Parts: sequence; structure tokens; C-alpha cells
Amino acid sequence: MFKDDLLQNRTILVTGGGTGLGKAMAGRFSELGAQVVIASRKLPVLEQATQEITAITGNPVLPLQLDVRRYREVEAVLKQAVERFGSVDGLVNNAAGNFLSPTEQLSPKAFDTIIDIVLRGSIYCSLVLGKYWIAEKRPGTVLNIITTYADTGSGYVVPSAVSKAGVLNLTRSLAAEWGHHGIRTNAIAPGPIPTKGAWQRLVPDAAAEERLRQRIPMRRLGNQAELADLAVYLMSDAAGFINGEVVTIDGGEWLAGAGQFNFLDRLSPEDWQQLSGKLRR
Repeated sequence: MFKDDLLQNRTILVTGGGTGLGKAMAGRFSELGAQVVIASRKLPVLEQATQEITAITGNPVLPLQLDVRRYREVEAVLKQAVERFGSVDGLVNNAAGNFLSPTEQLSPKAFDTIIDIVLRGSIYCSLVLGKYWIAEKRPGTVLNIITTYADTGSGYVVPSAVSKAGVLNLTRSLAAEWGHHGIRTNAIAPGPIPTKGAWQRLVPDAAAEERLRQRIPMRRLGNQAELADLAVYLMSDAAGFINGEVVTIDGGEWLAGAGQFNFLDRLSPEDWQQLSGKLRR
């Protein structure tokens, strides 16, 4: 779908880039010619991901240890990336944390941890890169990975819902404020896309996975390559006039859950026949 050199001469920083969706996006950016910086707290994981990506693409990947909750560390990562590649052109705020729990069972620390990683980390990275682009009079692109419940909220993942809602608002606010600097800010809201880390924390067994699948009108889960290709498009010049947008990639799950009567898709033809007879009385 994309030209092999679509992202050539671009440097893109991906937080949480050593595993899961972050690694999938970083790998796809590299396949299409980008110089990629992957950053997270676990350097050995980043180094392993770097070896795997470069073995496939042959393009340079720079692994850098980073705790997105620490502003000075974000500044240091930008400095190292610029020293290595000359500039940084794009940022993907992908670092996240989440878990299932009744809210009344959570400690304040549970909220602090998720809010600090997801919301504070996205703010810090966006602020550091935004200041850099504005000072250097360079265009830039920010892509935030949020969730489909950032708009609606969701029980049992309240720290994540609160944090992602903040990132959604950050996306739209910075798009309005920084657009005249040539900085685009957009977001992707993924539905269920299996990754090892997320599935361990959020999908405990096969029955839970099947319930997720049945919620989706397409009756399947997404895959990492589909999200990575969407990220490529939004980071590329092909999306040059898209700013402040949130693109949902969930097979229609969000819409199906929003409709008051969408639960009726569970009825069999026989159930419908019985129901129709009752409604005509």
C-alpha cells in the first residue's frame, strides 16, 4: 500500500517502543525508511527489539532508556536522538499502563501510576518535542495512542479511562494551538488488538477473548499490522491536512456498544419471529 521510501529521512520517536503496538509501529516505520528511536524503561527489551527490527529492515534503530514520568529524561532522550540522527520529526506517545479492577479496591498509588505514565508522560514528551520544533522552526507530527473509551469512559479501568480522556483533550488542544507552527497532533483509538502485555492484564482467558470478539460487528479482533499501517498514514505527508483528529480502529465495536438496541444482534431467526409476533399484538 505504501512506497518503500515513504518515511525516508524522517526520525520518529516511539515511547513504549520495545513491545506490543509500539514495536509494531516502530518496525513498520523502519520498513518504510524512517530512522526510529524506541524508548522505554527496560533497555534489554529495547535492545532485543532493535536487533529484530534492523535484521528485517536494515535501517538504523536507536534504543534509549526512558521513564516518561521524568521530564529531564525526556529532554535527554531528545538530545541523544538529535545527536545521532540530526533531528527528530515525529513522536508517537504510546507508553501506557492498564489493569482490570473494581475502582473501590484501588489505592491512590494505582491511580498515580497510570495517570503518571499515560497522561503525564504524554504531556512531557509532547512538551519537550513541541518546544524543540517551535524553537528550531521545524514542522513536527505527534501521534497519541488512546482508547475507544477515552470519549465515553469505562468501568473497571477507571485510571486508564481518566488518563486517556486527558490525552484525547491534549490531542485536540495542541492541534488548535500548535497547528500554525506546522505541528500536527492526532490520535488513534484502538479497539481489541492482541498484544502479550495487554492480554495478560486485561483478557484473562479464552472465554473473555470470545466475549470481546462477539462485541465486534466484524466478529474478529484487530491485528498489529493494521494499526501500524494507520500510524504510518497519519505520520506521513499523505495526512498533511489532518490535525486534531481521532481515528478509531475497532471493527465497529464502539458503535455497536453505543446503540441502545444493538444487543438484538444476538437473536436467532426463531427469536425474531417470536418477537415480531409479540410486537404486532
